[in-house]
Amino acid sequence: MHVLIPYASALTEAARAAIRDLSLPHLGRLLARLGPVWRSEGDEYSLSMPHERALALAWGYAGADGALPWAAHAAAADGIATDDLCWGLLTPAHWHAGADEVTMLPPESLQLDEAGSREALEAVRELFESEGWVLVYGAPLRWYVAHESLAELPTASLDRVIGRNVDLWMPDSPQARVVRRLQQEVQMLLYTHPLNERREAQGLLPINSFWLSGCGPRQPARPTPELIVDARLREAHLHGDWPAWAQAWQALDAGPLREAWEQVRAGHPVQLTLCGERHAHTWGQAARPWWQALRARWAAPSPVDVLLSL
Repeated sequence: MHVLIPYASALTEAARAAIRDLSLPHLGRLLARLGPVWRSEGDEYSLSMPHERALALAWGYAGADGALPWAAHAAAADGIATDDLCWGLLTPAHWHAGADEVTMLPPESLQLDEAGSREALEAVRELFESEGWVLVYGAPLRWYVAHESLAELPTASLDRVIGRNVDLWMPDSPQARVVRRLQQEVQMLLYTHPLNERREAQGLLPINSFWLSGCGPRQPARPTPELIVDARLREAHLHGDWPAWAQAWQALDAGPLREAWEQVRAGHPVQLTLCGERHAHTWGQAARPWWQALRARWAAPSPVDVLLSL
């Protein structure tokens, strides 16, 4: 059993205050029984999220920061024949222009259904196909593009950008110039499009841009039947709703982490990976003398200290 928990920590002071108030007894028991086996160091400005680095390791994916093939993986899961093309995930979005910066709202805030998504995709199709790109519908918030220039194009994870200044995350490599131009052209085209006029009349946010991420050719994923990725902390984390995030942590501790603890007590192998905004850290069992195991339990870090370190 391997439990991987994204969004396990955050860096805002409100989040850290919530962490200090958490009571996670089963996490504490796991940390006392398991030992560190892997750690991925990073910072809050890396293009790939720590949980993406951890998942890439588990699946055997190779790629530099911001160049892991999540788009091709998701496209295949959506039933799209990925063949030998290089894919990117194109997420329709609403960019909010403030006084000093432009921020991207969570894509879910668009409340986009299939009919509206397909209409928006068809509206911008010619812009992409005129550049030799393939544009394919996957789901209301998942469009896909394919082009040879996406082979090694580093891009920021969608979750890095949500709620933040998009300028800080715009790709600046030479092959990204077309992407930036397409973003501008899409913004101009959709500004007065009838779809957005209808949406605004219904009180819905207009679709006014997109975010490109997860670029690269498809890579075979190593089977990981024992891996459980529990992302229940994501929504509250991205919205900065720390009371809801703390409640989700309590449910995690009472659910999957309690099950993991029972597996450890029964003598079964268990791994636990916690991922924050900077680092990912994995704990597991290791053979060691009884006296070392006993000393490790007494010296185990507290859940609060571990989460604050991520």
